[in-house]
Amino acid sequence: MSIRIDSEYGILTLHTAHTTYQMQIGRGGHLLHVYYGPRAEGMFARSIVPADHGFSMNPYEIREGRNYSVDQLPLEYPGSNIGDFRTAAVDLISDKGICGCDFRVRSYDTEKRVYTLRGMPAARDPEAESETLHVVLTDEATGLEAELQYGVFFEKDVITRAVRLKNAGDHAVTLLAAASMCLDLPERYTERIHFYGRHTMEMQEERCVLAHGIQTVSSGRGMSGHHHNPFTIICEENTTEEQGWCIGVMPVYSGNHRTDIEVDQKESVRVVTGINRDTFTWRLEPGEIFETPQVLLTFSREGLESLSQQMHRFFRKHILRWPEEWKKPPVLLNSWEAVFMDFDEKRICALAEQAARLSADLFVLDDGWFAGRSSDTRALGDWTADTEKFPHGLSAVEEAVRDHGLSFGIWIEPEMVSEDSELFRKHPDYALRVPGRNPVMGRDQLVLDLSRQDVVDCIYGQIARLLEDGGIRYVKWDANRNLADLYSMALPPDRQREVSHRYVLGMYNLMERLISAFPHVLFEGCAGGGGRFDAGILYFFPQIWGSDDTDAVARLSIQRGYSFGYPPECVGAHVSDVPNGQTGRTVPLSLRALTAMSGTFGLELDPARLSEEEKEELRRYVGIYRKYAGLIRTGVYSRLRGERGLDPLFAWEIRAEDASEALVFAADTDPQANAKAVTWYLRGLQEQAQYRLTCVEPETVQAGDRTLSGQIFSGAELMQGAFATRPFSGNAPAALYYFERIECE
Repeated sequence: MSIRIDSEYGILTLHTAHTTYQMQIGRGGHLLHVYYGPRAEGMFARSIVPADHGFSMNPYEIREGRNYSVDQLPLEYPGSNIGDFRTAAVDLISDKGICGCDFRVRSYDTEKRVYTLRGMPAARDPEAESETLHVVLTDEATGLEAELQYGVFFEKDVITRAVRLKNAGDHAVTLLAAASMCLDLPERYTERIHFYGRHTMEMQEERCVLAHGIQTVSSGRGMSGHHHNPFTIICEENTTEEQGWCIGVMPVYSGNHRTDIEVDQKESVRVVTGINRDTFTWRLEPGEIFETPQVLLTFSREGLESLSQQMHRFFRKHILRWPEEWKKPPVLLNSWEAVFMDFDEKRICALAEQAARLSADLFVLDDGWFAGRSSDTRALGDWTADTEKFPHGLSAVEEAVRDHGLSFGIWIEPEMVSEDSELFRKHPDYALRVPGRNPVMGRDQLVLDLSRQDVVDCIYGQIARLLEDGGIRYVKWDANRNLADLYSMALPPDRQREVSHRYVLGMYNLMERLISAFPHVLFEGCAGGGGRFDAGILYFFPQIWGSDDTDAVARLSIQRGYSFGYPPECVGAHVSDVPNGQTGRTVPLSLRALTAMSGTFGLELDPARLSEEEKEELRRYVGIYRKYAGLIRTGVYSRLRGERGLDPLFAWEIRAEDASEALVFAADTDPQANAKAVTWYLRGLQEQAQYRLTCVEPETVQAGDRTLSGQIFSGAELMQGAFATRPFSGNAPAALYYFERIECE
């Protein structure tokens, strides 16, 4: 059993294959967190040593002992205004004026199935592998109930958490904060890793020492944001890729998020994560329920690599949904960087023909195809084909694309509206706008109020009409501005701080309805690149455009950052033109292709600007990707080189789960004169097995006077440094090596 309950001692234990998570019902009924770490048997509550600490107050019923204070105890889900002066998970004010809540355990039970959340993504359990622990806490003064939900995914070493808050009292309460999770940790955790950035430079790894006080990673942009991804890692000081204790914390949420990490006076670490309290309130009338977003938790004692691999396996089984016909990944050509909005029917059909000649599977018509869309200042919201560009209708383009043997895809931005559009002229109240104030404009567009069901229904109808004839097999769903002017015409004044969360719920509703109605369509998420790259979107759309920066050198660090929490096949990555449109950099096609192969692999260029030799070379890379796509999409990912700011040589390995084959990618962004040879240390192979090396790119690789391709190594040799190559040289050189396990001769 993965959940064990010892009622005599009030011990609640969650086991996965390699981890244990334990709680205890403390004196007075507080739920204490006592252990999260390597799989172990026992009662870890003995690690809590009662003591009298100055200015740490005691619950009334235990006041005489003075050695029991919630300000010093590791609480599982702390309320507020109760003498715990650390970050609270829940804060509120009732209509009676009562502030805060004091949670005590009322009951607990288990069930052999995964819990679900109303209107929000939560990990699936297709093979009924998980169990759920429910623990109900109550606050006597307000009647608020907090049902803590723990989903235990035994084989994946992941525990999911969410909270169901119910107003069981007689008076309404207003939630001022409603976190999904609190995790109180011992002092051994001294660092955090998070992923910051900006538009066109997402997921930059940053490692910081935890200092006394509160460190916050958050977004108030209405989206998870380019600037601070929701995923955070808490780790020991000396944690590396292959050793050290670390915990991954990932909200399954696409809106305003916040993670507070607080180091208290005893060096203990409190992690509180969920909806950003700075932009949130929620009114609960008696009997009403509010559910928090889910959070994924995973622990590794074997470093960051193991942590990442656990997340990847979990995503593949319990988060991602691929349309059946797209289980084999398509190679697409997107029109954006080839023609931008300067096109007509003839030019698009010619581009599709060129895509077919490059062996693509899918042609995607990006922005500019709909009525009146001559620039990015107008026509968003009017999702019908532009008759001037397409006098024979969009169906004629679809037919021409199919005649070239390609599937057809399209770009949309359904959450936004231009003032210069028929939709806005007809329904100006559909946009988020503060009365009496001119709105903030982003890219000359406004945001539609998805907190309103009538607006969601309107957008659904528009997109459904676009997809209903079945000719469109792929949709790129973009969102090119953040949310401001948060005011909904459908809500009373005292509920306007609910808009940002209601918006996310409306967006999820729209996405779920569309993927259910059109299961054959592959949806790709996008928000100016990675502006909403999170587990919530991936629950609906199994891939997300990684960044609007298609420069291969920049993409190395961006895609490396994603790899810490997200599997590589989720990350939209394309081969682009040079000089690159964002950076002006020119790098070889080899680097552009190999970098894109570690994602979805597509093309974002104008084939007409390629020479015949370049086209042939690109077709070769398409063939290489197709050959290894199955391994890339299902393999075990390891970061071999490329530590941020320290190593200009990026290298990563993707190997089969059974270690029967492995790919090693490499790219040197700063080759040096008189450099030393590169020694490789592969991971996860079978020590006694024999592996044959194939040099895929370049096809001939020398080590001294030896040609490496065809050489045979043992797994032990490959993992312990027997494989070495000459130093990289040239302009951003790249390499791809393939190792295949062979029978011993």
